[in-house]
Amino acid sequence: MVPNRRAFLTATAVGAPAAAPATPAAATPGPSSRPPHTAPAALDALLAGNRRYATGRPRHPHGGRGRRHVLAAEQRPIAAVVGCIDSRVPPELVFDQGLGDLLCTRTAGQVLDEAVLASVQYGVEHLRIPLVLVLGHERCGAVAATLEHLRSGAPVPGHLRLLVAEIIPAARRTRAVPGDWAEHAMRAHTTWVRDAIRADPAFRPAHVAAARCDLGTGLVSLLP
Repeated sequence: MVPNRRAFLTATAVGAPAAAPATPAAATPGPSSRPPHTAPAALDALLAGNRRYATGRPRHPHGGRGRRHVLAAEQRPIAAVVGCIDSRVPPELVFDQGLGDLLCTRTAGQVLDEAVLASVQYGVEHLRIPLVLVLGHERCGAVAATLEHLRSGAPVPGHLRLLVAEIIPAARRTRAVPGDWAEHAMRAHTTWVRDAIRADPAFRPAHVAAARCDLGTGLVSLLP
C-alpha cells in the first residue's frame, strides 16, 4: 500500500483507485435523481456561512429531527472539506453548516494519504460533490512540529514522522521568505495539497480550492 500522497504521486505504476460501478439513477432515489449543486454556489454558501460564524450570528442550520429523517434515506453534501484535526477549526462550525451539508476528512496538517483520497473520491464520484476545499489554518501544530524538527534536527517519534515528512518540502521552500515562517509554510503546504488533488484524474469532475482560517477572527480567505 502506498503510505502517503507524496509517494503516490511519484509511484508511476500506481494509478487512481478504481471507481466502483455506478448505480443507475432510476434504481437510486435521492441524490442521483436531483440536479447537482454547482461549485460556485457551494463556495458562496460556505463563505456566507463563514461570515455568519465570524460575526457571531450563526444560524446552525439543518439540525432538526426532520432533517435527520430526510438524511436517513439520502445524503447530498454541497462540498468536501479536507481539513486539519485542530479542535479550533471544525468545518461545520467554521462554515455554519448543518447535518448532511459537508463531507469532512481531517488529518493533522491536512496531510493526505490514500484513505483521505479514497474518502474524497467517494464524495466526488458517488455523491456528486462539486467542490473540494482544502482548509489550512494559522498556528498549525503539525507545521510547528515540522519547523522545530528542521531547526533542531531532533528525531521525530513514531507516526508523527509521516506528518513531518509531508510538510517538510513546503517548510524548506519557504524558509528564506521574510516574515512568519510558520504562516508561509502553512500556506505553501495547503496549496500543495490542493494542487495534488487537482492533478489527480479521480477528482476531475470537482472544482478544488484552498483556503486559510484565521483563528482570531474566524474568517476564511481563499488562497491563490
